[in-house]
Amino acid sequence: MRNRRASLAAIATAASLALTLTACGQDSEGGSEENKSGSEGATIGIAMPTKSSERWIADGDNVVKNLEAKGYKTKLAFGEDEPDQQVSQIENMITQGVDALIVAAIDNKSLNNVLQQAADADIPVISYDRLILGTENVDYYASFDNEKVGELQGTYIVEQLGLADGSEKGPFNIELFAGSNDDNNTRYFFQGAMNVLQPYIDKKQLVVKSGQTELTQVTTLRWDGATAQRRMDDILTKSYKSDPVDAVLSPYDGISIGILSALKSDGYGTKSKPLPVVTGQDAEVASVKSIIADEQSMTVYKDTRELAKVASNMVDALLNDKEPETNDTETYDNGSKVVPAYLLEPVAVNKENYQEVVVDSGYIKESDLK
Repeated sequence: MRNRRASLAAIATAASLALTLTACGQDSEGGSEENKSGSEGATIGIAMPTKSSERWIADGDNVVKNLEAKGYKTKLAFGEDEPDQQVSQIENMITQGVDALIVAAIDNKSLNNVLQQAADADIPVISYDRLILGTENVDYYASFDNEKVGELQGTYIVEQLGLADGSEKGPFNIELFAGSNDDNNTRYFFQGAMNVLQPYIDKKQLVVKSGQTELTQVTTLRWDGATAQRRMDDILTKSYKSDPVDAVLSPYDGISIGILSALKSDGYGTKSKPLPVVTGQDAEVASVKSIIADEQSMTVYKDTRELAKVASNMVDALLNDKEPETNDTETYDNGSKVVPAYLLEPVAVNKENYQEVVVDSGYIKESDLK
C-alpha cells in the first residue's frame, strides 16, 4: 500500500482538469469489488479535533463507517483541542504503519513536521474540513463551501432586519463574532458574512457599537462557547447600557449558545427586551432545540455524513491508484501549494425548515429534540 507519493503529483495535475465532475460520480455505497480488493489490509489513520463538539464525534464515526464499508481498517483519535496531543497521535499512527491519513487539524500550522514524516513514509494526507497550512504534504482537501456559510449567516441577518429589499430601515446594532484564529475556515466564514454585511455597515444601517469589526478583534480561540460568553458579557457592559443589540453574527452553534447565555443574563428574552437575531453553524442538537424555542435564530447545516463519504472516497481512490474527484482546484492555497478540493453545499436552517432539512433527512432524531 506504500510508494504512493510518486504518483500523487500526476494525480493532482490530472485533477485540475476535473472541475466539471460532480458528486453524482462518487461511490457512497462502500465501493466496488475492485476497490475492496485494492484496499485489502490497509489501515487509515483518522485525527479529529475534539469530543467536546458533537459534530466532530459524528464526523469521526461517519468516516470510520465509510472506510470500513470499503474494507479498510481504521485508527481514530481525538486531540481534545490540544495541538501537541494531535501531533503525537499522528506520529503514533505513522509509526504504526497507517497507509493514509485523514486529518481535521486543531491548529492548522502545527502539523508541518509530522506531515513531513508522513511524506517520508509515502503516506498520503487528506485535509478534512479545516485546511492545513504551510506544507506541501497535503494531497487533497474535503470540505464545504466555507465562504457560502458566512454568506448564508449574513444574508439571514439582513433579511430578518428587513434590509434585503433595499429598505433604508435602521440603524440596527450588530456585534460580530468569528471562529478560532488558528482555523483557516474562520477567515472564509467571516469574509463570506462581511461580503453581505459590510455595505450596510458602510451605510450606517448596521452599527457595531463595540467598534470591534476586524477579524483579529472578534476571533474565539478553539471555538469555545465560554470564551464567547465572556466577550459578549464585556460588550454588553461597555457598549449597551441603554441601546439594544439587534443582531449577533455567530459562526458556530457552540459560540451561539455562549452568546445567548450572556444575553439572557442581561435581561434579553422578554417581551420588553427581545433576543436579537443570532446565527450559528453545524445544526447541533442543542442549537436546533434553541431555534425551536425561539432563542437562536438560525444555523447552517453541513451534512457531515456526505463529507465523510467524500474524504473516504478520496482515500480509496488514492490507495487504488485512481484520481480523486474534485470540484475546486484554484481556491485553497495553503501557502505552499493550491490544494485540490471537493466542496459540499451548506444549507441555512431555521424554525420553518428544520424538520425537513435535519430531521426528515435523518441527521437528527425527532426524539433528541423533545
